[in-house]
Amino acid sequence: MAELGDRVRGLLDDLDATSGAAIGEAAALLLGSIEAGGVIHAGGAGHSLAMVFETFYRAGGLAPVRPMWDERVQPLAGALRSTDAERRPDLGRAVVEAYEPRPPDVAVVFSTSGRNPYPVEMAQECAARGVPVIAVTSAAASRGAADRAGGTLAGHATVVLDTCVPPGDAVHPPDAPRTAAVSTILASYAWARLLAELDDLAAARGVELPRWVSANVPGGDEINERLLARYGDRIPELTMNR
Repeated sequence: MAELGDRVRGLLDDLDATSGAAIGEAAALLLGSIEAGGVIHAGGAGHSLAMVFETFYRAGGLAPVRPMWDERVQPLAGALRSTDAERRPDLGRAVVEAYEPRPPDVAVVFSTSGRNPYPVEMAQECAARGVPVIAVTSAAASRGAADRAGGTLAGHATVVLDTCVPPGDAVHPPDAPRTAAVSTILASYAWARLLAELDDLAAARGVELPRWVSANVPGGDEINERLLARYGDRIPELTMNR
């Protein structure tokens, strides 16, 4: 299956070449927000929720991240319902209104096509509140998708990280792709690269980032408890049902 590995590695190279400068801009936005006491609000729907999970309460990840979502867009709670919800006008806007992001917060919205109302409205509403938006999306997939929102996620973003996911997501076999979706691989890499860029930028400025540590390593629980105390009030998802 070497050809699949080559295809994925090629797409990772494309992402580096296409979004390298934008990742630096996004890192600067995040660092400014963290230094000012802001929270990063992460949103997405359907399988893009995998990326919301990746940003939240993750070993090595940033502590001031709040998942911004509605349970109706989760496929595990009803696959067809999640598709309907992502296409429903006004739901994305209502979610942002409920979470109330405000400067110096930053929003990160994940959507491969960036064409459904839910992610587009999230970006619109955040921008209207003065909250910068980092869009993690694919220009190629967006061009090949149906326009259901009268615009795109990228069109309302402060910074766009183009994941270079091809239309339809699948990449195998090369001559007639029908399986092996790559959107999660590429979006995860984009987020990991952003965290690495942020780490380098913070180190250069002498800033210690608030990061989760694995609970399975010595001292991890103690470090995480301090972060929970620091951010629990603004991020209730960290301690609810405890």
